Amino acid sequence: MLPLYVYDEGQCDPKKCTAKKMVRFRLVEPLSSLKIIPFGSVVLNPMAEKALSREDSKKAIKNGIVVLDLSWKNIETFPKMRNDVAQRALPYLLAANPVNWGKPLRLSSAEALSAALYIMGFKDDASKILAKFSWGEQFISLNKEPLDRYSSAETSEEVVRIQLEYCQ
Repeated sequence: MLPLYVYDEGQCDPKKCTAKKMVRFRLVEPLSSLKIIPFGSVVLNPMAEKALSREDSKKAIKNGIVVLDLSWKNIETFPKMRNDVAQRALPYLLAANPVNWGKPLRLSSAEALSAALYIMGFKDDASKILAKFSWGEQFISLNKEPLDRYSSAETSEEVVRIQLEYCQ
């Protein structure tokens, strides 16, 4: 599996926190500070100007993927990132986690990381992340068609075009 990281702001219920569970199962490496995010890594940021696509896979293999575990209530205060990381937004997907089930774009950290892996072509790794959650398989089945289409797109622009079909 490629390098996976999580920065946890500690804003969610520890019993429901997918970031904490991924750390517990050693699926991700915890980051204690935003300052130690690996140079060149792909940082999942819902406010990013560019969508994640297969073209980001080489960066992810070399430098890893970082998910920031923050409360959706405070999303407008998303931390500023350094310029040496690739900030990417995930395209339109529905949440399957019990807190935000069926809500568009309100993914848990585990769903976001899994979606990123799937879109970049690491489908087995995506399944390994979700296997630790009782609702994990639901995320893939709920989003199967868009995930497959996003993962076949080569560029961010293609992902955005596909996403528009789901948002209209």
